[in-house]
Order: sequence, then C-alpha cells, then structure tokens
Amino acid sequence: MDSIPPQELAAACNRAWEALVPARASYLSNVSPHYDEVFWEIAQRTERADSLGKSDIAALVVWKRLSAQTPWVSKLMSLPETQVRAVTARAVTAVRDTALSRSEAARAGRAIVWELPGFRTGDAMASAVLTAAAPKRMAVYDRRVQHALNTLGLTLTRAPGRYGRYMQLLGHLLNHRHQHTDDWTARDIDTALYWIGKTPQAVDH
Repeated sequence: MDSIPPQELAAACNRAWEALVPARASYLSNVSPHYDEVFWEIAQRTERADSLGKSDIAALVVWKRLSAQTPWVSKLMSLPETQVRAVTARAVTAVRDTALSRSEAARAGRAIVWELPGFRTGDAMASAVLTAAAPKRMAVYDRRVQHALNTLGLTLTRAPGRYGRYMQLLGHLLNHRHQHTDDWTARDIDTALYWIGKTPQAVDH
C-alpha cells in the first residue's frame, strides 16, 4: 500500500472501515465473551514474565484451534524450557520496542520466533505469540484474515516478510480510522477481519 497515492490510500481505508465496523460489532455479539480468556491469561503471564514458555505456546495452539498432532509440536516440546523462553524473551522485547515502527517491530519479532520449531512457515502461530507479547500493538494473522483482506481489496502477498507488511497495512487503517473507532487497536481490526473471513456474506460487494 506504500505505492498507492495518499488520496487512493485514504479511499481504500475508508471502504475497508465501512466493512470493519459492522463486522466487529457482529463478532462481539456472536462470539462468547469468554472465548479469548485463554489469550488474555497468556498475555498477562507474558507481561509478568517477559517471555512465553512451552505451556503458554501450547495454550495458544488450543486457542487458535490448531492441530497438536503435527511433528513441530513434538520438536518444540523436546526443547529445554530455558531455550524456548530465551527465544521468546527476545521476541517480546522486539515487539514492545517503541523505537521501532509497528511493522519493523513485527518483522523483528517474527524473525526471532523463526528459530523455534513450528514457526518457520506460516504466520498464524507466530502472530498469536507476538500478539500475546504486545496485545495493544500486534495482531493475529490467519487464513480467514487473508480471505477478508482479499475480499476488501487490500493486497497482502505471500512474499517473505508478510507479517511485517500485515502490521504495516493495519497501521495504515488505524491512521485513517473514523472518529467512532478512535479506541480501536490492531487486535480489534484482526477480529473484524476474522469475522469477515469467516462470514464473507457480511461484506456487500
């Protein structure tokens, strides 16, 4: 989106917000308010510990409804807890670093968690970990979010560095938000995108 002229960028963001606002409202009215309790518990533990352990990552696997039967889970669980926490502590520091832009922090954190089994391909699990580390700054990415972005005409390719570009895109949206969305975070946008991707009929083409 950096190559889009400012006026076209503002127009694209305005069109997206027309779908995001009702989608977020629908998400809040249809999803149990208790569903994200696991996520927020992990976020609070990460706030205190400044790292995530194997049990935290395992809980996020359940929260994201991913399979725990894959080989990477066994490889991750075979690592010493101290090694996992050493890696995630560096990632936590990166995504919380306000000297970096949101997208730069996302790229840095994503590059660090790449060192762990299960985090080398795809961004769903990595984004969950990084968002738990900085819930007011980062956001979750998954296939439903990608589908929503495609539906809204917001380009996000599979090229390397996707998570950083995703956070840059959400940054553009936050910079062009409407007055009634002043309190929205990147995480609020990702839940709206999730809902659009889950129920594409919610967007009127």
